[in-house]
Amino acid sequence: MIGVLVTFTQTDKFDRSNLAKIAGELRGPFEGMAGLRFKSFMLGEDGVQARNFYVWDDEEKGRSFFTQELIDKVTGVYGAPPTIEYLDIVGFVDNSGA
Repeated sequence: MIGVLVTFTQTDKFDRSNLAKIAGELRGPFEGMAGLRFKSFMLGEDGVQARNFYVWDDEEKGRSFFTQELIDKVTGVYGAPPTIEYLDIVGFVDNSGA
């Protein structure tokens, strides 16, 4: 399993309602996506960072998803280029089925 943290940083605060709209509009393609366990759309407490967190069952799928084409596309959507961090998930708790 691999986690991927994608961070968009602006000098001005992101508009929370605009980020919620983006999350709603972009949710569909991720539902049922092969290899993707979950994805979250988040806003940092300071408001200047929007973050997306992914958990992939397969490292290769997780890494190959973030193409230059996708990076260019999300830069346009968020108005800032992302930084992408790949994280080795060594343990995982999932209470969603409880």
